[in-house]
Amino acid sequence: MATGHAALARAGAAGYRRRVETDILGAPYERRTIELGRDDEGEVVATLVRLRAAGPTNRAVLYLHGFVDYFFQTHLAEFYTARGYDFYALDLRKYGRSLREHQTPNFIADLADYDAEINEAVRIIRQDEGHDTLVLNGHSTGGLIAALWANRVRGRGLVQGLFLNSPFFEFNSPWLVRHTLNPIVGFLGKRRPKAGIPQELGKTYGRSLHRDYDGEWEYDLAWKPLQGYTIYAGWVRAISQAHRELQAGLAVDVPVLVAASARTYRGGFADAAHHADAVLDVEHIAKYAPGLGPDVTLVRIEGGKHDLVLSPTAARELVFGTLDGWLRSTPTLGVDTTLGVD
Repeated sequence: MATGHAALARAGAAGYRRRVETDILGAPYERRTIELGRDDEGEVVATLVRLRAAGPTNRAVLYLHGFVDYFFQTHLAEFYTARGYDFYALDLRKYGRSLREHQTPNFIADLADYDAEINEAVRIIRQDEGHDTLVLNGHSTGGLIAALWANRVRGRGLVQGLFLNSPFFEFNSPWLVRHTLNPIVGFLGKRRPKAGIPQELGKTYGRSLHRDYDGEWEYDLAWKPLQGYTIYAGWVRAISQAHRELQAGLAVDVPVLVAASARTYRGGFADAAHHADAVLDVEHIAKYAPGLGPDVTLVRIEGGKHDLVLSPTAARELVFGTLDGWLRSTPTLGVDTTLGVD
């Protein structure tokens, strides 16, 4: 444990403003800003959001959001706090609460750059706030980032479990596109990283989520726009490099729960988009999940959306029930049975 804390302390690039503020979600949600220095666009920050459990606890969860995303899923936070975990969510640099006017939204040239804010968040959670059990919960691109980070810090005792919600393990495109167009874009991304490419996320998934359209959820469309942001060649290159690393096989040394929808949906908006993953090919998730490490559980959620915790009620209850069972059955993560959680 001390080795891990020392490693985080040596990272040293990140700092944080000690003043804790009420978050945009309102009390009792709190946030603090993690300062990450400057890049070619100027000041860079990340934001750590916190919701405390009802009583003192040594357990915590750190949530990493996906692409064109930020933390707003309060029912996820409350699921964990009801089970005796303090909940933390990290809005990564250039996302959500951390996006500044001078920045290219969601852009990154190397996913390992996120280590600075993850390391600092983990240092705060473990060292400053006294938690010795940590679950890392990543969704979509956050699942890819979480898996690679957990692999890099294996053996240090910094994380005790990994929950990946529809992790982004491969581009959702035909084989020919992945093996011809993506390398060309990657070549461009090395030389002109902020060159936009003619590719859009589409509105189907966003329409299925936001309550102003065909969904049930309220969130800020400025931070999570229906059709996403411009996709840049440098970002595609960064994701492609991360995919190659993950697909070659990792050695994550803690229990991993991977959850994905039972099916993929492609096409314009229809009712079926409410009951399938309209962003990723779920067969890619199933294919690469076993290579994460020696202790991986893969579950398929019937009727689940891309963000499984934003699925319709039946699928949402199924994913939370699965997660609850995994937390209870994993010895290092077991829920405190004295809490009387249903």
